[in-house]
Amino acid sequence: MSFLTLSSKRGRMSLLAVCSAALMLPLSFSAGVIATPAIALQPGASPLALSWITNAFLLSFGSLLMAAGTLADRYGRKRVFISGVSLFTLLSLMSGWVPSVIWLDGLRALQGAAAAAALAGGGAALASAFDGESRARAFSLLGTSFGTGLAAGPVIAGGLMALAGWHSVFLCCALFGVLALVTGLRALPESRDPDAAAPDWPGILIFSTMLTLFTWGMLQLADGSSGWLAPGLLFTSLAAGLLFIHTERRSARPMLDLSLFRYGRFVGVQLLPVATCYCFVVLLVLLPLRFMGYYGFDALATGLLMLPLSLPMLVMPSLAVTLSRRIPPATLCCAGLVMAAGGIALLSLVTPHSSLLLTLLAMLLTGTGSGLPWGLMDNLSLSVVPPERAGMATGIFSTVRVAGEGVALASVSMLFSQLLVHQLAASGGSPDSARLLASYHLSSATLLPLAEQAFQQLLWVLMALTLLCAVAIWHCLRPARRELAGND
Repeated sequence: MSFLTLSSKRGRMSLLAVCSAALMLPLSFSAGVIATPAIALQPGASPLALSWITNAFLLSFGSLLMAAGTLADRYGRKRVFISGVSLFTLLSLMSGWVPSVIWLDGLRALQGAAAAAALAGGGAALASAFDGESRARAFSLLGTSFGTGLAAGPVIAGGLMALAGWHSVFLCCALFGVLALVTGLRALPESRDPDAAAPDWPGILIFSTMLTLFTWGMLQLADGSSGWLAPGLLFTSLAAGLLFIHTERRSARPMLDLSLFRYGRFVGVQLLPVATCYCFVVLLVLLPLRFMGYYGFDALATGLLMLPLSLPMLVMPSLAVTLSRRIPPATLCCAGLVMAAGGIALLSLVTPHSSLLLTLLAMLLTGTGSGLPWGLMDNLSLSVVPPERAGMATGIFSTVRVAGEGVALASVSMLFSQLLVHQLAASGGSPDSARLLASYHLSSATLLPLAEQAFQQLLWVLMALTLLCAVAIWHCLRPARRELAGND
């Protein structure tokens, strides 16, 4: 086949289409977070329903990525990309006008499925359209687009909400979708893999069910629900996980090749997105809600306050690639995680009221440290397995990254709620007050100090998890590097 170049008009337009889609996905993630306090005033805005605004999107996104990649190879990468972007754009237009939060949760789940199709189809289309140095530059620009959307998302969402309300944030996502559609239909070449395997539908269904049940159970615990429902959901999730392992081991063409986990380096790389979920992604959700719900900042001010955390993602990934020419990637990744853990520890010692400047400094340190592994882990996911397993390794890594974000948010929400219950029980408060504080419905001056104590305790847990991941990653990747050096 003939490959495109970045200097050709069609090559530039194809890249613009996929990068526009890459911008709208993190913007949609930010939109759901920044808009949550305003959406809390809508009908049906229970704490559990508000939690699903972000979790429903991440769950369907993460659990369907590998399925979308298989469909793109089988039925056409451009076709899957255009279908995903079209559905995402339509749902973005509908999201601002739903009658209740429950409807919004359903649309967000569908948006996640559309996002999986857009990302998997667009990435595969670029990989087949470009070759050599042009492909490397194209994927570098694609990563920069994600970073730009991540960094600018809170500011754009905050500014739009200040001007036109929370509905406008979802309409902005639709504008990027329209741009991706117009350019993609005209310029993106169609391609497919004639030898592509049929999707592993049993594996996909069981995997999605397992993630959904686990997240639902954790959110039920965070909501303070009593009775059998939360334990029952978690137990059923465990059973689904065991069934998934059994199914994949017996499948001729599994969705997830479990044999890859015998490579210690591969396991270490999977821990990298887990670590960044707990030291970076959950803070993208918790801190805006904290600034708006507890301290009364408006949406625009909150978006600006988030810049020290998100802005380093525009710079640090590229810097990490440059540094990796002289410093082993494992060393850079672990150093970045230790730096991020230090930023979280500093953040736990201050509050926006007592020292806003120190809070922003702690956020900058956390974002800078998180950016180092962020820029290296995609390439590492390919380099730690044999070349013939690269496609499966990439799919697993992408799934762990996105699905891990949903799991991390659910588990952190549950932990925060339990810490609040403990603080309120010690002071004679009620569990209902904990539920309201956890969902940012309440701003009582007497209860806010208790919420602040619970949040600080949560930050110490996030710091400990980040450090544990850094140690495990060092253990998995460092010995392998010495072995490779000896083999050379």
